[in-house]
Amino acid sequence: MGYRIAVVGATGNVGREMLNILAERQFPADEVVALASRRSLGTEVSYGDETLKTKDLDTFDFEGFDMALFAIGSDATKTYAPRAARAGCTVIDNSSLYRYDPQVPLIVPEVNAQAIEGYREKNIIANPNCSTAQMVVALKPLHDRARIRRVVVSTYQSVSGAGKEGMDELWDQTKAIYNPTDEISPSKFQKQIAFNVIPHIDVFLEDGSTKEEWKMVAETKKIIDPAIKVTATCVRVPVFVGHSEAVNIEFEDFLDEDEARDILRESPGLMVVDKREDGGYVTPVECVGDFATYVSRIRQDSTIENGLNIWVVSDNLRKGAALNAVQIAELLGNRMLQKA
Repeated sequence: MGYRIAVVGATGNVGREMLNILAERQFPADEVVALASRRSLGTEVSYGDETLKTKDLDTFDFEGFDMALFAIGSDATKTYAPRAARAGCTVIDNSSLYRYDPQVPLIVPEVNAQAIEGYREKNIIANPNCSTAQMVVALKPLHDRARIRRVVVSTYQSVSGAGKEGMDELWDQTKAIYNPTDEISPSKFQKQIAFNVIPHIDVFLEDGSTKEEWKMVAETKKIIDPAIKVTATCVRVPVFVGHSEAVNIEFEDFLDEDEARDILRESPGLMVVDKREDGGYVTPVECVGDFATYVSRIRQDSTIENGLNIWVVSDNLRKGAALNAVQIAELLGNRMLQKA
């Protein structure tokens, strides 16, 4: 028996990717519907070899649907997610709205699959922030071995994390630099993004950090261990797709870099590419369209007693958003079968 699935926000970057991944992974669906706002009504989107016409989210009846994968902003999610949940359709939400709700599990299947048991409280499951998702996949197996005390992470986040508008702005500004008659004026981002980096993602908080940085702290604690200390600096870079992270880890126990490399190689969702030679590492361009989170540059940090440095790269539209949501749907589907 297949499932009835709704993809909410099907015309956006993440919604389209959800449809692609559902088809690629041959998710057992008897029916998939694409939902969008009224202004996108009738827009065609691809689902494998099929073409779906979007339906109006505002009037859609979720009764009889098993799961809804949400890829819309928090404001719209606040309206439509409870409606779907009340109709018996389990919501897998990609926005930040429910991530910090103690009654809503925040899931990365390779890391804390067991936490899904709490989804019935609100019939909603939260997807983590894109930068958090790829980092915790790499951190969890190391934490299981040596207990992580502190993480210092600097991110290099692609413009697709800001949606289609972010990608368009990088494209338009890059062209404008080579055409002196065109004006380079920031719109989506706070400053010029072409040939530049911006240490500012989301809004500033009172302590000087940005909300994106706060998300990485709060979500890592919820997903892995509340005792882990995390400090983050999140930076937008002129890359279309693919987030990168330089992660410094301090452990309670010593962990040798060779053992860490072996642990990561054997861990689900990870690929280790770590040769100490020119090009012996993975960059964002190389991870686009891939399911895996890549780890490179694994090495001891000699400045602290039990330290390690790693470089983590992933397709943010996939593991950071759409893939993780589909993996949650797979996890939920298996759980439903086991309970049947």
